[in-house]
Amino acid sequence: MSDEESHRELVFVYGTLRRGGSNAFRMEGAGFRGAARVEGELHAITWYPGLTLKPGAGWVIGELYAVRPEQMAALDEFEGLSAGEVEGSEYRRVRVPVVSEDGAEEEAWAYEWIGPVDPLRVVSSGDWLQRAEDEGTDPTVK
Repeated sequence: MSDEESHRELVFVYGTLRRGGSNAFRMEGAGFRGAARVEGELHAITWYPGLTLKPGAGWVIGELYAVRPEQMAALDEFEGLSAGEVEGSEYRRVRVPVVSEDGAEEEAWAYEWIGPVDPLRVVSSGDWLQRAEDEGTDPTVK
């Protein structure tokens, strides 16, 4: 591992920050590590999703990135977290076990939804971008 890589944090993204999502540009400069998944439920909040961590509930599909501290700070701000905080009004940043495409497990940061959820708006596939395709909506448009 290079010195630069050792100063990066792993982050799991599952919605609009994924490749093909409306906010994917926010991941520019991050080291793409590949497709990954976490245990939980994916909820359609409005034009964006929210992850609730629930072991055994199913899998939420996303991507794993290595980001520099300044990019993590920018992601925190985007997700509504104040500087230096790990919890905002909608999300909190938490460490979660992430399973990569090859089955390897490692720990990464993820943004967990802490607001109310509608049980009728669970994305059963666990894949936000696939949901948009299935419903005929464009995941790149708010």
